[in-house]
Amino acid sequence: MSTNGQVKGRLYGVGLGPGDPSLMTVRAVEVIAEADVIAYHSARHGRSIARSIAAGRIEERHIEEALVYPVTTETTDHPGGYRAALEEFYEEAAARLAAHLEAGRTVAVLAEGDPLFYGSYMHMHKRLADRFPTEVVPGVTSVSAAAARLGTPLVEGEEVLTILPGTLPEEELTARLAATDTAVVMKLGRTFPAVRGAFEASGRLGEARYVERATMAGERTGELADVDADSVPYFAVAVLPSRIGSAHTEPRAARAEGDGEVAVVGTGPAGPLWLTPETRGALAAADDLVGYTTYLDRVPVRPGQVRHGSDNKVESERAEFALDLARRGRRVAVVSGGDPGVFAMATAVLEVATQQEYARVPVRVLPGVTAANAAAARAGAPLGHDYATISLSDRLKPWEVIAERLRAAASADLVLALYNPGSRSRTWQVGKARDLLLEHRSPDTPVVLGRDVGGPTESVRTVRLGDLDPAEVDMRTVLLVGSSQTRWVRRGDDGERIVWTPRRYPEA
Repeated sequence: MSTNGQVKGRLYGVGLGPGDPSLMTVRAVEVIAEADVIAYHSARHGRSIARSIAAGRIEERHIEEALVYPVTTETTDHPGGYRAALEEFYEEAAARLAAHLEAGRTVAVLAEGDPLFYGSYMHMHKRLADRFPTEVVPGVTSVSAAAARLGTPLVEGEEVLTILPGTLPEEELTARLAATDTAVVMKLGRTFPAVRGAFEASGRLGEARYVERATMAGERTGELADVDADSVPYFAVAVLPSRIGSAHTEPRAARAEGDGEVAVVGTGPAGPLWLTPETRGALAAADDLVGYTTYLDRVPVRPGQVRHGSDNKVESERAEFALDLARRGRRVAVVSGGDPGVFAMATAVLEVATQQEYARVPVRVLPGVTAANAAAARAGAPLGHDYATISLSDRLKPWEVIAERLRAAASADLVLALYNPGSRSRTWQVGKARDLLLEHRSPDTPVVLGRDVGGPTESVRTVRLGDLDPAEVDMRTVLLVGSSQTRWVRRGDDGERIVWTPRRYPEA
């Protein structure tokens, strides 16, 4: 590339690896040897880890550009604050390098690890790569180095690796650690107490390992739980290694009685997008999955886990089976659709758990997105005010009880979420419920029919209560019947219909 006959220099972002000079790539060594200018970042003390790694390759002929950060913490007297101070520094540093490049010199910006992986080089790249010929030389990351020094697989099979900065809020770290298979948390140092707290709160502290200055002098590895917070430098990482075959997580038939537990989890109305981080974590940590086969099919298969599928009509037997497994020391996830506490498995498990032989088995109930909430969100906000949830199934309670509750909720002008409205063997309840509600509600009352929300055959539509056809309702449908205040309007050029119930109720 040239301008007015002047040949411009070439910019290199050179990854040096995690610290050991022998882990530099052949290409990195070649670029340093060819460069006219060697640039590197450092704190105000002037010592640069990147330069120390490449020191044996830097010659007297090289022009060195030390790019010294004006701040290393968020404390600054810059009028624009910490971010403005950094932006100003990056602009000045890029201008210094641009002057060399305009003069035709080749510039190699050194970066520990990989240049585009949490590296300082990227700030130069974003400001210069569109103006000068540029090449990025990748390097071994601290993530790979840490796993190698621990001598344990980082990810295997279908496991998911999550890389997190320790600067995230502790609650956010907790949620992400609970939800992932394996993880590496970087940027420790002063963040270590919060990072350790996140591992503990997510239930993963026992699995976590610690690596400090991997491949460099002063390298240290060990269990994260044993590390003194005051001794942790910035160049340290916390690692959750692969769970497959791990002594921390493999199914252990020999685990002592009393060490097992049952977690009753809600998978939401459909697939993985509806899972909470807490539920993901419980499913990943379980030795055994117990549930209705349709719901188990929503959960990814993990090596080492045992799946126990069954019919939908054996809830008590399923609960007893799960508690028996836990009593023998297994970690069991009882998988339920929607929220396990709403017409689902939590009640069955807790009922059996009250029996004396299971009194010492820990039981947790983890919430999930309900079918009513999912359908309401698709339609707008029909549950925006008081509402009642009623199952139309008369398999576990008489129709007379259902009818009385419908009358009471309708006369109180509550929005209704109607579950289990119909099946192959129950075809008349929807019509009966419609007729009963019409004694209290206008025929124009909006009714949301949410079927398979979040699934491949999702259908969400709204009809008048007077036009509700029982033939269009099945067991996979939830009905949301509006109150006298529920609104059903068209908006926008495409006439999209939305349904909502105002939060303000008119005074009598």
